[in-house]
Amino acid sequence: MLTISLPDGSKRQFDGPVTVMDVAQAIGLGLGKAALAGRVDDRIVDCGYEIADDASVSIITGRDEEGLEIIRHSTAHLLAQAVKRIFPDVQVTIGPVIEDGFYYDFSYERPFTPEDLERIEKEMHEIVGEGIDVNRNVMDRQPAVEYFSQRGEAYKAQIIHDLPEDEIISVYQQGGFTDLCRGPHVPNTSRLGVFKLMKIAGAYWRGDSNNEMLQRIYGTAWSDKKALKAYLHRLKEAEKRDHRKIGKALSLFHIQEEAPGMVFWHDKGWTIYRLIEDYIRVKLRDHGYTEVKTPQVVDRTLWEKSGHWDKFGDMIFSTQSENRDYAIKPMNCPCHVQIFNQGLKSYRELPIRMAEFGSCHRNEPSGTLHGLMRLRNFVQDDAHIFCMEDQIQEEVSAFIDLLFEVYRDFGFQDILVKLSTRPENRVGDDAVWDKAEEALERALNHKGLEWELQPGEGAFYGPKIDFSLKDCLNRVWQCGTIQVDFSMPGRLGAHYVAEDSSKQVPVMLHRAVLGSVERFIGILIEHHAGNFPLWLAPVQAVVMTIADRHAEYAENICRNLKKQGYRVNLDLRNEKIGFKIREHSIQRIPYLLIVGDKELESATVSVRSQKGEDLGSLSLDECLNQFDLSGNY
Repeated sequence: MLTISLPDGSKRQFDGPVTVMDVAQAIGLGLGKAALAGRVDDRIVDCGYEIADDASVSIITGRDEEGLEIIRHSTAHLLAQAVKRIFPDVQVTIGPVIEDGFYYDFSYERPFTPEDLERIEKEMHEIVGEGIDVNRNVMDRQPAVEYFSQRGEAYKAQIIHDLPEDEIISVYQQGGFTDLCRGPHVPNTSRLGVFKLMKIAGAYWRGDSNNEMLQRIYGTAWSDKKALKAYLHRLKEAEKRDHRKIGKALSLFHIQEEAPGMVFWHDKGWTIYRLIEDYIRVKLRDHGYTEVKTPQVVDRTLWEKSGHWDKFGDMIFSTQSENRDYAIKPMNCPCHVQIFNQGLKSYRELPIRMAEFGSCHRNEPSGTLHGLMRLRNFVQDDAHIFCMEDQIQEEVSAFIDLLFEVYRDFGFQDILVKLSTRPENRVGDDAVWDKAEEALERALNHKGLEWELQPGEGAFYGPKIDFSLKDCLNRVWQCGTIQVDFSMPGRLGAHYVAEDSSKQVPVMLHRAVLGSVERFIGILIEHHAGNFPLWLAPVQAVVMTIADRHAEYAENICRNLKKQGYRVNLDLRNEKIGFKIREHSIQRIPYLLIVGDKELESATVSVRSQKGEDLGSLSLDECLNQFDLSGNY
């Protein structure tokens, strides 16, 4: 008798071995129809997996996170099968799941076209309609290599050849199509169908530019049509909010070929940049930080001592002078240690909180550059806290307060928190790691925060907490971090005099709130679609005239607003007022102040808001009271 334990605590008895699908159907016919896979004693397996011994079993459906991943992986195979049907000579390579979808790389004699994409998607739906069973088989290594080689699939044969000796080689068959895969997969192609092919791109085999250029087809797949529709809507919204398009339309910044991955800030964009920098500067001062500035070009030997020369390698921009090698600063921390090392420090002086708006250069591959989101030159709101081990928890708690304060001021309420613990390859003994991880965990729990554990994902020098924010489209952006470092201070000769007069190496906490200031501005542009809150708007109001005779009065209004500290422009052009309103509305100006005969006679201004609301004719004081600063800094 076989006993199956279910998630609700109940048990089912079977006369002999059963499959996951048998268990699902025994629970209920509806669950059998919805079952995509199963979890057997914490191992995710296909519905056809046979259970021979007593086990705990849960059924995975499209409502589960694991089920959605299985749908996407299976749809990647569906794509490959459709491509092979239409283009028999194509070679399939790899097709993994990615965020919100999947892709598959193909080798073919000519480029795929948008028309090909339509044909492929149509063929995929036909295969879904055929309801083909998907079956898993295990093969020995050499027969598997021969099987794919005989079918002209040289890439698959190479993948099998390169697998570890103890790797189980499993293949999945659906109709006349066979693919190499660990699985699991849906039991039948009819379980798929909610998908859309998105685009075609180039990709080198195994990511190596020395290898053949393949064709990558991207797609998305979901468990129901409502989810797919919502995703496509988010993409459409994201395209409208693309910070590169808005940045150009509002003349905030540009990037050009002569300086790839580096920003040319225009007046309005630089105004936003300075507002954010000044805001952070005030917060740093209020939270006990001192601000420093370190060199951009530093001798190679410092980066070798810190370990960055070996770690970053080709990503470091380097130069030479007088037979010496220099690195253009890829990060700020080694330079901050140099400031700490000036003069003997006592334990009484710790913690020392050292901040810098540090300009960093990294030689990112050109293909990864993406507007403000991925640059070669960027500025971090960087800081390093030099402290003793028993001060870690208190400093982390204070940093969490600072970070949430900043995010709230910028309008972000939904923050995701992840704690990453010791990796396999690390420095420092376990006792120190225990203390650091415990301090980070206590700090998170003390704040009452929900957090996710990421075992083994810490840096080699210490554990860390990463903070991600969600924007208006529910996209997640990792921005803030605090990392415990046991390694670098000692490598660079940092020490302090302890209470017992001994020399001790301080713990170094690496922390940032925004991360890259440029990237954070890109996030803000897309989050607000360029409609910045009043305090961040580079131009907060425009005073415009209907006729030339209103110019002097408009100039007085503008002058008075500027004295109040507002950023105001004046539009005296001999253009129709409707044209002026449309033009400044497109520029997302928060308030439009219109001056005509009526306003001149009554000493008022006619006010329109960014939302298109006509607020009527108001005195200057009433106008200032209408300016909406609520909800933000």
